[in-house]
Amino acid sequence: MAVQSWSDILKAAKKTALISEGKRKVHYLFSDGSEMAEEYDIKTDELVCRKLRSKNKLGGQGLWQVEVGETNTVPSTEVEIKENSSNPVFLRKDTQSSFQWRVRNIPYPIDTYNISVEPAERCCIIRTTNKKYYKKFNIPDLDRCQLPLESTALSFSHANNTLIISYKKPKEILTLEQELLRELKKLKGTNEGDIDCKTQ
Repeated sequence: MAVQSWSDILKAAKKTALISEGKRKVHYLFSDGSEMAEEYDIKTDELVCRKLRSKNKLGGQGLWQVEVGETNTVPSTEVEIKENSSNPVFLRKDTQSSFQWRVRNIPYPIDTYNISVEPAERCCIIRTTNKKYYKKFNIPDLDRCQLPLESTALSFSHANNTLIISYKKPKEILTLEQELLRELKKLKGTNEGDIDCKTQ
């Protein structure tokens, strides 16, 4: 079963953890040399950040790819040349019961949005009737566990110029996350290694 194999991969990974700034920060090193870093809120146990990186073709470390959380968390002195702050910003911010994505700076009324699940393509698509915004995105958690995408799990709302898309986590994911969190809470805290989601 694919859920079990991903669970086994997580259990087999070399894990280090530390508690800092109100977060439980965990670093995973997998047998193929790839890495994953996660941050959980200590009070709520919610996942705040997840990023992954793999070895590149030359065997060196590739760039971190942010899967959950803010991508622009590194302070930059080149603030003046960043992209227009009024452009839509797409990011993932989960809750305990749902995968959740937010599109900020998108002011159109709720009936402008058409959000669909495309099971054959294993993705979700955001479209607007005014053709102003289009976004295709997948759910890596479901892909890793080879779970199907269900249209009935998807819902969305709009408030304060932000489109919020929720996908209810299937029971297999909830079980896996609960088991993993129990494991992570057993880890002894350490200051070794770079496991901060804000690093590049």
